[in-house]
Amino acid sequence: MPFDAQTLVYNEQGLIPAIAQADGTGEVLMMAWMNAEAVERTLATGRVTYWSRSRSAFWVKGETSGHVQRLVDFRVDCDRDCLLVIVEQEGPACHTNRRSCFFTGVRDGVEVELMTPMER
Repeated sequence: MPFDAQTLVYNEQGLIPAIAQADGTGEVLMMAWMNAEAVERTLATGRVTYWSRSRSAFWVKGETSGHVQRLVDFRVDCDRDCLLVIVEQEGPACHTNRRSCFFTGVRDGVEVELMTPMER
């Protein structure tokens, strides 16, 4: 069956969460939003494209930072309301210059920094 981005379940703003996971390691890198056109652009180009809510614009990961995400696999969850993009990540995925946006853990009720920024 051909894929149709319109069959996904988007929220009231027309967005769907997309979780980026590193190919090979399975490390969760980040979560961002896509709309139907961002989904289509990602699949057409192999460059992961998100929708920036703060800028109200498309955001091709790495376009300005050089920290590119190349699409390896594109998956839809069972409810069709969340995406998993498996990527080859160049450099850090997080705008804080960390490998992952999930760098804060909670241990015994205390926030703990799990990773420091990468060298520039």
